[in-house]
Amino acid sequence: MSAGFTPDTSTKMPDKRLPTGLWIEAHLRQLTEVGTPYYIANKGAYASGTIILKLSLLDRNCRLLGQVRDEKGALAWMPLLKSEMVAESDADAYIRRAVDRDPDVWVIEIEDRTGTNPFEGKTLD
Repeated sequence: MSAGFTPDTSTKMPDKRLPTGLWIEAHLRQLTEVGTPYYIANKGAYASGTIILKLSLLDRNCRLLGQVRDEKGALAWMPLLKSEMVAESDADAYIRRAVDRDPDVWVIEIEDRTGTNPFEGKTLD
């Protein structure tokens, strides 16, 4: 730095969260390491897209969870349809409508017979 230069520290970063794409890449790498099959059905905005998880139970039923933030700003997941388990066709219809409304949404399909969400964050009721 040259003499007399003082960096401007008065401005703050608006959000210290990782870009969504980087966060997803890290979680998908963990799924790969443990052999959990997944598919990126819609690649959303790298910097700030929201996430829908389709947890396929491999019996034509699935759980559909959407990424949200709780009242404290912590990552959480909310069931997107009325019941815990839904027919895969109903989940696919919901996903199509969501992507039509917001093409920046990420849709990750994960195969897990127990329907366990492998991503961090609590599931809200």
